[in-house]
Amino acid sequence: MNMQDIPVKELIQAALDARKKAYTPYSNFQVGAAVLTNELRIYTGCNIENAAYSPGICAERNAIYKAVSEGCRKIKAIAVVGDKCGDVITQYAYPCGVCRQVIREFSNPHEMMIVVAKNVDEYQIYTLDQLLPESFGPEHLN
Repeated sequence: MNMQDIPVKELIQAALDARKKAYTPYSNFQVGAAVLTNELRIYTGCNIENAAYSPGICAERNAIYKAVSEGCRKIKAIAVVGDKCGDVITQYAYPCGVCRQVIREFSNPHEMMIVVAKNVDEYQIYTLDQLLPESFGPEHLN
């Protein structure tokens, strides 16, 4: 995968926009994510909390499940932004372990790009292999 194939700043902006929609009355930690599919479509998601805690969903899974529910089964990249409520993001928010496994299900771990960002100019890019080494995926069940 070539980085020039990934609209990094567009993905980050979509994630920033999605973050504004987060429902986080308990943690006050808002996360937005934007997924780029192999069809070059972008799907967004935000984290949504629940008083019972476990029914909540992370932004990354929200975005991926939206893409999958629309028939897109492979993703190329994901941008993630997150911080306490407010407009200024001061830290990088990485996908949790569950989200990394869901990303693995729908991507090639050697090529999947994960962008963690504070804004469209401050970001870091990793492959899924870097964040989830020696992972287990669908091909192990064949």
